[in-house]
This record gives sequence, structure tokens and C-alpha cells, in this order.
Amino acid sequence: MSTLKLSDLGRVHFIGLGGAGMSAVARVMLGQGVSVSGSDSRDSPGLRALELLGADVFVGQQPENVTDADTVVVSTAIRPDNPELARARALGLRVIHRSEALAAAMDGQDVVAVAGTHGKTTTTAMVTVLLREAGRDPSFAIGGDVAALGVNAALGTGSVFVAEADESDGSFLNYSPRITVITNVEADHLDHYGTEEAVFASFDRFVRLLPADGLLVACADDPGAVAVAGRSGAARVCTYGYGESADIRITDTRAVGSGSVSVLRFSLDGLDCEQELRLLVPGAHNIRNAAAAFAVGLGLGVDPALAAEGLSVFSGAARRFESKGAVRGVRVFDDYAHHPTEVVAALQAARTVAGEHRVHVLFQPHLFSRTLAFAGEFASALELADTATVLDIYAAREDPVDGVTSELISSRVNRPGGYAPDAAQAVKDICRRVEPGDIILTVGAGDVTQYGADFINELSRDDAAAPGVPGADSADAGVRAHAHDAGRPAPRDGHRG
Repeated sequence: MSTLKLSDLGRVHFIGLGGAGMSAVARVMLGQGVSVSGSDSRDSPGLRALELLGADVFVGQQPENVTDADTVVVSTAIRPDNPELARARALGLRVIHRSEALAAAMDGQDVVAVAGTHGKTTTTAMVTVLLREAGRDPSFAIGGDVAALGVNAALGTGSVFVAEADESDGSFLNYSPRITVITNVEADHLDHYGTEEAVFASFDRFVRLLPADGLLVACADDPGAVAVAGRSGAARVCTYGYGESADIRITDTRAVGSGSVSVLRFSLDGLDCEQELRLLVPGAHNIRNAAAAFAVGLGLGVDPALAAEGLSVFSGAARRFESKGAVRGVRVFDDYAHHPTEVVAALQAARTVAGEHRVHVLFQPHLFSRTLAFAGEFASALELADTATVLDIYAAREDPVDGVTSELISSRVNRPGGYAPDAAQAVKDICRRVEPGDIILTVGAGDVTQYGADFINELSRDDAAAPGVPGADSADAGVRAHAHDAGRPAPRDGHRG
């Protein structure tokens, strides 16, 4: 648990300021009157937005950028040989992790920390939107932009601070929450933890950060979350989910367009209650995320009807089944899913939206370590699509590993598509396969998100054959026949955000 105070930090410099997590902390600190500077390897609208708020922004990372700083903030992605980090250490400057900076910014407020292997961003955003609609004006820091909020972070006037708590490197142990949400717990980030047991041990430590009067909100449908909650020793636990044992039980769900309507059953002040829950976003995982947010709302004294009303306006977080547009009846979506459970949930949501039409996925594995650990599970998840095309691995912070390639996944997928070393050609190939009503879904935590626009452009070309009409080659006609003849796998349940 971090004990740094905001007043301890002085002038703060962020290395990698353009990142979602770093920019969120910087935005909050600027709202608190902190002198902020930061750098990134390339320019971006996010950097310019922070500059307008008063940050000193540098494009390119040079040692002299940290000269005037008292504290330098880094994330796990910053390598030790980064020139700014090396200079900061040489000067003896205070160097802290992003989570420690956020903990200092949250000091003195009632912190709602949302953690879990999947679903953190969406659930954090849902809690924030709910509280805003209820008039609570919370502060918040989220790992992605939210349409209903316009930004990924802000300093509010209320007493509550809602934060996405990242478990990937154990840094969520720096927070001091009054309400903790655990959406799910399973093996991930094994490059950091090494074993599944170490992942669970970290979550165990995290939930024990709650004070005696704190509230733990946990998913009753996830064995990992249930196990962590059972070991927590927390005096106040509220579970949510579809299971009969859930304190907030989801029932009577039905699809309505690309959203859903459900009924939440729960007890309040000793009375059995029901509340209709309408959502604009698809998927059972999002209904669970909304139930978690609803539980937080009740824990903070928000009226159930008002909480549900706030959730009904939630239109999604950036890169969480985000619509990129539609051309000639073909809809294109983008999703950040980078763990097999998340891919399952994203494709289940796509199935709901596609109805009787087909789903085409362009998947980019994220990290060599994750590909090696979960290749079989990724392949199984991609079987939920009608066609599955797999790009090269997005390395991010890792160096290549001998023998670990995307073909570890693609070779196990019994769907048309396969391994695609040329992303531009993959876009063209998928566009030749689609028919009106189909969905194209780009999936992954890397730069695969950029291909959503490429799909829209390719489908919009004047000289392109319209989807589903003569002009595609005979092989694509065979692909369509194969996809329909193969049938669709039975849906499997999943959590993600």
C-alpha cells in the first residue's frame, strides 16, 4: 500500500504520457493543481488535450525532458534503458509507478477499486456513469475513453473516486479502497506472476486491503472470484450473477436489438426487491458488469431505480465491442479482448448482434508469453466465429521467443481464414467474404484496432464488389459454403470487459 501524499510529489513528469493509464492519472493531477509534464514517442490527440489542460508535453523521449521534475512516473512498459528514466535515476529523482501516483491522487477520498482478470474497464466506466447520473459527480480514472463521459479520467466534486485497479503487475496493491469489486480471477499475466497460484495470492492480498467496514463486491458466477471472496475475511460481501446464490441475481434476460433487458432480484433493508435493468451494450458479460456496478451503487446508498436508470444510458467504453461503422449492410466492431475468456465473450456478443448472419474475426495475439500459455484456448475461442484470421503476434514489451508464432493458434482453428502475415491482404480477403448483415470484428490489445477503419474504407471502395454478390472468387464462395455447412458452435459463457 502506497503512503505517498500528493504534496510529496512536487513537479511530476510522466514517461509515456500518451498511454491510457498514464494520461488518466495526469488528467486527475492537473485538476488538483499539480505541475505536470510528460513525454511520448509519438504525438497524439490525447497529448494535445493534456497540453490544453496545462501539461508541458514533449514528443520524443530525451534526457533533458526530466530536468525540472521532482517526481518521475513510469509504468511497467517503460524499459530500464529509457533515456528519461536513466537520467532521472542519475539525478536522484523520485521514481514511482503509475499506481503510486494514482494512489496519491486518490488520498482522502472514498475509493471504489474495480479489479479482475477481465471486465475492469467496462465495470469501472459503468460505476462512474451510474454515479454521475445519480448526481454524485465522482472522480474517476479508467483505462479507456468512455463515450458517455467523453474522457478516461476527471476530478469530480463528490467524495467518491472510482478507479480501475490493474492486477497485471501487482500494482493494485498500492491502493486503499473502501469498496472493492472483483469481476473474476483466473490465470493471466504469467510473464509477471509465473503461476496461477501467484495470481490468486495477489488478489487475496488485494481484497485484504479493505478496512473493517469496507464492502467487497464479487461475481458469484466466477469460481475464482468466489474463492477469493471466501478467503477474504471481509465482513461485508455482496455477490452478483446469474446463480441462485447471488445476492444480486440476474434473471429473465432477453435480447432487445443489440442490448438487453433483465430483472435484478435482491434484498434491501430486509425487503425482497426487483429492478428492471436495460442495457444498450450486448453480451451476458456486460449484464454481469452492470450488476456489479449496481451493487456498488446500492453500497453507496443510490436508489435502485436511479442506479438502473444511470446504467441504461451507458453506451460502452472505447475498444470494448466498439462500433467502427457500417457499409453495405456489413457492420464493423473492434474489441480489446486479449485473453481467451475475453475472446469468447466478445464473440458471443457478436453472435447476439449478428443474429442469423455470420461473424468474421481478425485476431491479433498479444504477447509471446500469452500466446504460448493459451494457444489452445485461443483457438477454441475463435471457433465461435464463422471465419477466423490470425495476424502476427503484437510483441508490446516482450522480445520474440523462438518457436512462438501465431501459427500456434491458427493451426488449431477449424475455420476458414488461417494465419495472415500480411494484414492489408487479410482485410481485402475478409471483405470479399462478407455478405449483408454480417459482422467483422477486430480483436486484440495491439494495433489491430487500426484495421477497423481499413475495413470501412475497403468496403466503401467504388470499384469493390458489393458484399454477397458476384465478384468474389470461387474460393470465397467455397468459404461461405463451408462456414454455413460447418454450423455454429454452441455458445460458451465468459467474462470480460
